[in-house]
Amino acid sequence: MHAGQVAIDDALVRRLVDTQFPRWAGLALRPVRSAGTVNAIYRLGDELAVRLPLVPSWDGDLEAELEWLPRLAAAGLPLAIPEPVATGAPVEEYPLLWAVYRWLDGVPVAPGGPVDDVAAAARLAGFVRALRSVPAGGVPDGRGVRPLADDDDTVRTAVATLPDPAAATAVWDAALAAETWDGERVWVHGDLLPVNLLASGGGLAAVLDFGAAGAGDGAYDLLPAWCVFTGAARDVFRAELAADDDAWARARGYALVKGLMAAPYYRETNPAFAALAHRLIDASLAWE
Repeated sequence: MHAGQVAIDDALVRRLVDTQFPRWAGLALRPVRSAGTVNAIYRLGDELAVRLPLVPSWDGDLEAELEWLPRLAAAGLPLAIPEPVATGAPVEEYPLLWAVYRWLDGVPVAPGGPVDDVAAAARLAGFVRALRSVPAGGVPDGRGVRPLADDDDTVRTAVATLPDPAAATAVWDAALAAETWDGERVWVHGDLLPVNLLASGGGLAAVLDFGAAGAGDGAYDLLPAWCVFTGAARDVFRAELAADDDAWARARGYALVKGLMAAPYYRETNPAFAALAHRLIDASLAWE
């Protein structure tokens, strides 16, 4: 999917696990199919998962996640989050940090498109509120710190390629016209996409992948309104998070930008993620 991507296969992961963690050498190892773009994922036995960054520049995200996840776990968030179990060291054949986590059961939410699930919307909103309440002192910058206007030229160039550039331009202009982020730094997950939300037992159960997490504009975590929820669920998600018109307009702009940047990048290499990107674009134009 990426220039400079590190070669990872079953044999490599088996050697890494057996050499560095011989206590798990007898456990079955199998790749996990995913639309994710950052890590290769392997299930190790029944209770563990191995995550390996695909690109050298992203092992810093994993390092940050390993530092902050235990602190977030101590805050008692209302949905399960990844639990690191062991950290793997770089070696010559895989020169990046990697890690073993506790396996979380479930399936990604909304695999076929947004869902009108009011209970899931309320649960995810509760998670976002709880995350925002965790003290963010000393937390590195997360999504939404950069002003939307910084992407203006890039967005307008991409918008010109869409079937309805006028509608997209109107959404973008509204996002730029909204009151800018007030600078209050709160914890932001930064990637609340369907691939990072697990459902289990008939309801939303876990939030995955905190590699993009940090302190920034809380409006960024309104993203599920354009890629997870629709109908009454979408209304509940907004109401539960008390998103005013300015935050909502910025969030809609964030959704448009994310879709515009990801759709062409993953068109050939990750069609499932490209489809999600197009969903973000279409929803940001259709739903206010």
